[in-house]
Amino acid sequence: MKIGLLRHFKVTLGYPSKFVTSKELLIWQQEYNESRIEEVDIHHQGQKWSRCYSSDLERAKITASRAFEGNITFLEDLREMSLYPVFRAEMRLPLWLHVTLIRIAWFLGHKSQKESKKEVMRRINRVLDEAIAEGEDILIVGHGGIMMFMRKELLKRGFSGPKFNRPENAKVYIFEKT
Repeated sequence: MKIGLLRHFKVTLGYPSKFVTSKELLIWQQEYNESRIEEVDIHHQGQKWSRCYSSDLERAKITASRAFEGNITFLEDLREMSLYPVFRAEMRLPLWLHVTLIRIAWFLGHKSQKESKKEVMRRINRVLDEAIAEGEDILIVGHGGIMMFMRKELLKRGFSGPKFNRPENAKVYIFEKT
């Protein structure tokens, strides 16, 4: 059995390059979720997929429809983690500092974050339980952060596959149960 992890096509909206407030960061995050994408060819390394699961966000839906011919199961469980600024003040901070503080808050379960790591892992495990129960070769289209946690969970479940720190857009990472 093989499971392919595929990150959505690259989003055209760049990152803020200046200091931003929490409000500006939330606006940018919304614009990112609605941004256009750059479609490219997807190489499946000769693999044919029996089923496809995808995040229900538009960039993932478009990617899935280009990567898989057939019925696609769109799931909210495959959405990227929702991360929220730690400070609600109008203080301008560099983007990297906002991101660092948000990640620390998320990993520590800070009240500023609306979804815990445990809840994200529950979502990932629900999807993997269903995919593995199918017993077929499955393509899963999602987002970078979710893919990093999904990779760890696949390895725990006896799959082998490639290592990645930040998955590339439109690249299929194939994991196989040995």
